[in-house]
Amino acid sequence: MKKEDYLRSDKIVEHFDITKHNTVDLVEAFGKMAFQARNLHRASKIFDMMLSDKNCTVILTLAGSLFSAGLKKIVVDMIRNNMVDVIVSTGAIIVDQDFFEALGFKHYQGTPFVDDNELRELMIDRIYDTYIDEEELRICDMTIAEIASKIEPRPYSSREFIVEMGKYLVENDKGVDSVVRNAYEFGVPIFVPAFSDCSAGFGLVYHQYHTNGPTVSIDSAKDFLELTKIKIKAIETGILMIGGGVPKNFTQDVVVACDILGVEAPMHKYAIQITVADERDGGLSGSTLKEASSWGKVETTYEQMVFAEATLAFPILASYGYHKGNWKQRTRKRYNDYLQQIPETVAK
Repeated sequence: MKKEDYLRSDKIVEHFDITKHNTVDLVEAFGKMAFQARNLHRASKIFDMMLSDKNCTVILTLAGSLFSAGLKKIVVDMIRNNMVDVIVSTGAIIVDQDFFEALGFKHYQGTPFVDDNELRELMIDRIYDTYIDEEELRICDMTIAEIASKIEPRPYSSREFIVEMGKYLVENDKGVDSVVRNAYEFGVPIFVPAFSDCSAGFGLVYHQYHTNGPTVSIDSAKDFLELTKIKIKAIETGILMIGGGVPKNFTQDVVVACDILGVEAPMHKYAIQITVADERDGGLSGSTLKEASSWGKVETTYEQMVFAEATLAFPILASYGYHKGNWKQRTRKRYNDYLQQIPETVAK
């Protein structure tokens, strides 16, 4: 088989549109059932409470191969309709999947029942049952290197660098339906605490290796400080976590960071996690939100774990929040603007 036999135009992954699918009645029916259906009902109710609470800053955390699977437009619509104020994500989702598609490339439906050695020879990367063109991904790597070579050589938070990525898309008229571009245009900060663990890492390594003199670098401590500043500014926060990993822990930790800095800040008022991870091995991704309360991170009044796969549960929950319509009364926070205006030190 040839590469084009795998990467077929009729097999392009299409992104779910919450504006076209109203799940309110479905979620209400789930509330009269049991197990994860009822958990998803309660989680959806809590998400709607976040959107109804005018004092609440909504933080969305993303982990796993979500956008390659068709969930990108959900986040784009959340940004456009003021349903999210801050995003914390893995690098693969923001760079290898969103920015990659913003450059004009696609993810393709495939199958796990395939000869992976043949895929390797054709330079096709597999993400479970989807395919991506490795040669196109290399272009994404080099675009990151190009952006790094054109900006001031200094340490950046991942948020600052992703702003530059959004600016690049606007200036080159690319990625109208990109999360990176829409977050840039609507002032929504995106944090990627492990920024080098993705296509951006290859681009930055290339940039630093081939640059004589000062280079661009990523300051992960600055990420932590900036998100902590947002928590101090916001006071009341709610977190919607899709998957676990670094984004989950990074976001929960800002409450402890405030305490260490001597700044009074309440635990996250609302918390939802959709995950398939198990808590029994002591890993962070599956640890319950009740456990997080013991660390002083999350209040337990409005928290809900949903043990379900993201491509099933996230569209249902997000559609419920969208069609309930309480986001219409929210004031857009534009925390990117706020972070650019405040001094480097945390305001007491």
